[in-house]
Amino acid sequence: MKRLLLFILLSPCSWVFSQDIPFTGTWEILKGKSTTIDLFATLEIDLRLTGKEICLTRRWGRGAQSYTDSLPVRMNGSGESVIIESRLFPTNVFMGISAQTGGRKRLSSKYDKADYILTLNEKIPVLVSQGKSEVENIHLLKYDPARDILEYEISRSSRTAGDPIRFVFKRKGARQAWFMNLGNNWEIDGALNWQAALISLQGLVNKDIPQLYFNYPDGWDYRFTGDIKNYLGQSHFYTFTEIARPEDALRIFKDKISGYVVWDRKVRTSLIVAFTIAGIEKSIVVDESMIPYMETLGVRKRYDLRNKFVGMTDASIYQWSYDNFWQACSKDKIVWMGGESGKIMKPGVADWGIQQQAFFTDLSTRPTDLVEYALADRILSEMNNMGMVFGWHSYAKDLERQHVTLCSKHGLRVEGLHTLPNLSFMSKVTVTPHFAFKNHHNVVGKSKPVAGNKVYISCIQTDCLGLGAWNRPGRGDIPYAWEVTMNWSWLAPAMLEYFYTQSTPNDYFIGSLGGPGYVYPKAVPAEKRAWLINEAYRLMKQLDLNIFEIMDYSEGSTIEGNSELTEEVVAQYISLMPDIIGLVNGYSPSFSFGKKKGVPLLSYDYYLSPEKLEGEAVADLRELASLNTDRPYFLLMHIRQYSDISRVKSILDTLGPEFEVIPLDVMMKMAADKPTFKERYLEVPKQK
Repeated sequence: MKRLLLFILLSPCSWVFSQDIPFTGTWEILKGKSTTIDLFATLEIDLRLTGKEICLTRRWGRGAQSYTDSLPVRMNGSGESVIIESRLFPTNVFMGISAQTGGRKRLSSKYDKADYILTLNEKIPVLVSQGKSEVENIHLLKYDPARDILEYEISRSSRTAGDPIRFVFKRKGARQAWFMNLGNNWEIDGALNWQAALISLQGLVNKDIPQLYFNYPDGWDYRFTGDIKNYLGQSHFYTFTEIARPEDALRIFKDKISGYVVWDRKVRTSLIVAFTIAGIEKSIVVDESMIPYMETLGVRKRYDLRNKFVGMTDASIYQWSYDNFWQACSKDKIVWMGGESGKIMKPGVADWGIQQQAFFTDLSTRPTDLVEYALADRILSEMNNMGMVFGWHSYAKDLERQHVTLCSKHGLRVEGLHTLPNLSFMSKVTVTPHFAFKNHHNVVGKSKPVAGNKVYISCIQTDCLGLGAWNRPGRGDIPYAWEVTMNWSWLAPAMLEYFYTQSTPNDYFIGSLGGPGYVYPKAVPAEKRAWLINEAYRLMKQLDLNIFEIMDYSEGSTIEGNSELTEEVVAQYISLMPDIIGLVNGYSPSFSFGKKKGVPLLSYDYYLSPEKLEGEAVADLRELASLNTDRPYFLLMHIRQYSDISRVKSILDTLGPEFEVIPLDVMMKMAADKPTFKERYLEVPKQK
């Protein structure tokens, strides 16, 4: 080519939409799913219909390196001819094929209304190095109404090798979003001011449609943000544009910001209060250093918390926040902005809390912290029935079991952690049309696997999908069970879809944890427990799960108390979950076993800690087998998320032929058929 390439051909089409073809309009290419385009790199198409004429206009490339051509033809017409005005052969400009300018190409069309397929036939005279020839192009456009995707395939009479040229399009402007790579500085004296501002901005921006997504840094609790972003592009057809600087994000989305709330670097708790105010005022949180930039953007101050809380206790600060803002906050959702303490805060879930106008706190739920506990108890008591507690307890104030126990006493469900990322975005992304959650069941119908004289081991990964070893080495190599964060089915359905579509036949999903979320059933008032179990069972049916896991530390852990279940609690689960094939109990080893209505309850017999040396773990498992002499022996093993499956497999491969690793549903069926465990429940003292 002598020079590149600016041909703007005026299309003969009239720009009038029609309901006869539901895919008229402008479409932009999905490059990752399309044939490579020489030189022009990209393609946009317009399909328009007016009267009896259909016109396909193709815009190849952008700016100086661009070219536009059109294929106008009568609907279901044939034999029409159009003068060739350019020699370009745009699909393959690096091939020695030249259209004959001044000649005529002949066009015809056919539309299959039932299957949404438009076929355009184009016969075009060309010049090649050995003279004249003719190429017949068949343009096939197929519309997928469920996904609102257009597939465009070009077959040529002269191209007999390889696949057809194929492009995939989405509607122009649809499913476009921005993303940022967040840094790994969460210190109050470091970059927390910008991190917190961005996360609060995210909650505002994603209010109606998903527009702002964050890739979190290595070492973040939830390791999957990059993988989920790629999945959204490949399977949900999102196009992401990167934002390089925090200032740019605020500038791009300044119209979404109603104001800003200033928190005080000298008082860490002021930031947590600022999150509450930001949700009510549709504002972002900033520190003092960011005020000048906010003023240049024309965003006005809503609240200034500087010097307001100096010298005050957390209990007093949260009492002030409660007195002034609790009535305006959601009573269905609350955020415990706990986790790290001191100079560090990782407010990953704050975008969701701001979007939902949630109240933020990190009050202690340790009963001996009398003032903070009393306020936490009061706030939780005023939540709506079966409300949700997002975030996590403060590592500096209380224990997980104390936090979940208090929430459970009010019939609430915990959905951790404080680091849960991008929930305001993912809550707006639906699953692929016609997608159904399907588990990899190993036992179908009434079939009964027969147990031999072996030690059978089943492995369950702790801490649900988001914190597990899902994207670490070894997944798929051995049977493995995964706790499902069941509320994601409606909180972040596409995120859960990602895990289901990535699963292998060796990945088996189970419901957790105690309820529709994290619940201690022994702590839940009897009148509220049935609803929680019913809701958990409803989610299990939706997610194709038939084994459920309970962990109850309301009376202390296995070491410091008991995690056993009462017979009454077990009976209630089995009664209200009529199709389940098994219950799992515990975290570290627990001691409740039983069978009711043909459904076994198995507690963990072993917990593989991340610190345990492989040789020591092998010795532990062999010792358990020597103590449990009846065969079969069903050994349920819980694995901390820091152990990838390759490590687990290495341990299990060392055990010898007496041991066999089997899927969890197979174990439950075997245990139901041949229960070698001794029935044992937590004894409840009799009332005098």
